Amino acid sequence: MIRDAGVVEKGDVERIDDPSAFVDLREEWNELLAASRADCLFLSWEWLHTWWTHLAGRRQLCLQLVRCGRELVAIAPLVQRLPAWRRLIPFRALEFLGTGIVGSDYLDVIVRSGREQEALDALAEALVETNLTLEFGQVRRSVSSVAPLTQRLAARGWNEFEAPASACPVIDFAGRSWESYLGSLSSAHRYNFQRRLKNLEKRFTTRLELVQTEAERRVALDTLVALHTHRWDTRGGSEVFGSPALLAFHDEMSRLALQRGWLRLFVLRLDGRPAAVLYGYRYGRTFYFYQSGFDPALAKESVGLVTMGLTIRHAITEGAAEYDLLHGVEPYKFHWMPEVRELAHLELFPPGPRGAVCRGIAMASGRIRRIARHLLGDAVAERIVSRGWGGLAGTLGTVRAAWRRGAGENALPRP
Repeated sequence: MIRDAGVVEKGDVERIDDPSAFVDLREEWNELLAASRADCLFLSWEWLHTWWTHLAGRRQLCLQLVRCGRELVAIAPLVQRLPAWRRLIPFRALEFLGTGIVGSDYLDVIVRSGREQEALDALAEALVETNLTLEFGQVRRSVSSVAPLTQRLAARGWNEFEAPASACPVIDFAGRSWESYLGSLSSAHRYNFQRRLKNLEKRFTTRLELVQTEAERRVALDTLVALHTHRWDTRGGSEVFGSPALLAFHDEMSRLALQRGWLRLFVLRLDGRPAAVLYGYRYGRTFYFYQSGFDPALAKESVGLVTMGLTIRHAITEGAAEYDLLHGVEPYKFHWMPEVRELAHLELFPPGPRGAVCRGIAMASGRIRRIARHLLGDAVAERIVSRGWGGLAGTLGTVRAAWRRGAGENALPRP
């Protein structure tokens, strides 16, 4: 049973679509998150409310809260996405807050530990009543509450489609000091890091600074954006800081994180001049590496590699249990000997003709996107497809041309 915001009884779901009520949830939200198995930076009220403020676009707030008496036992942090014909999405759907290019990982339903049975039963009933397609992206299915929620919906006749989304390389520091971790690296990479650091220290006064004040945060963030953008302008561009909305998101989120003690914004200075900036967060037991930028003129000095090594050392020294490099399997990440956590994208379609039509459209669109990504790369393909029907025509033409050049049918990803 779904009720609008107000007093609820056991088994009821409270639906919140008023942004001011979202603001009022901050303390309850974070208390519940800390008492759940899903606890991570990307499900914090700070991250998701900041996303809602700056990046929600035309989406409508659709939080689903489960209470037993007055105790909050679960939150499904959802928004309703409206039809977007230009982007080949002609139907409404519910998806997670934090979705999209901002790069939120480990999205999930937040459930108080020990209350999973009643909370997920109530959420399943509420989602059935919406009769809307569900899209759950960047889910670590093996440990998330989405998996048992999906099972409950499947028992009610819903159809599920799952595809690999990405992977997060993670360095486990359990029982390791900096010296023992360094010793676990390949001899070639260990030698390269130590040699590069020693060369910098010989040529420059080398200092890694951690931002501590609001004034330092503003300057360091501006420096990061400038260095990152300058470097990627010569390589086809980057969308990480590519819009005023994204810049506003990172400005507000980094400010809130500094206040909470989560921000890990480092500047590597050579003779006082910023050579590289690394932007991350320390939340709970985890250091999250989010983004970095460095002066392209110093690329031969490997200032990016040195900065990452020094921040790994800092994370171990301050007691972090792991260093999460977040989604993306760029080769440089694997020099640091991480393990890999797989993420998935789940779509669930209600029973009946409408659900079948939505499933067919979603699978066709997903097939085109996967082929384009396989042949063109993630960034280029997403940029083309995001242009809508014109982008689709261009994508199909580009894919066909690449195939004829010799990629062959066997090179195409399977549905």
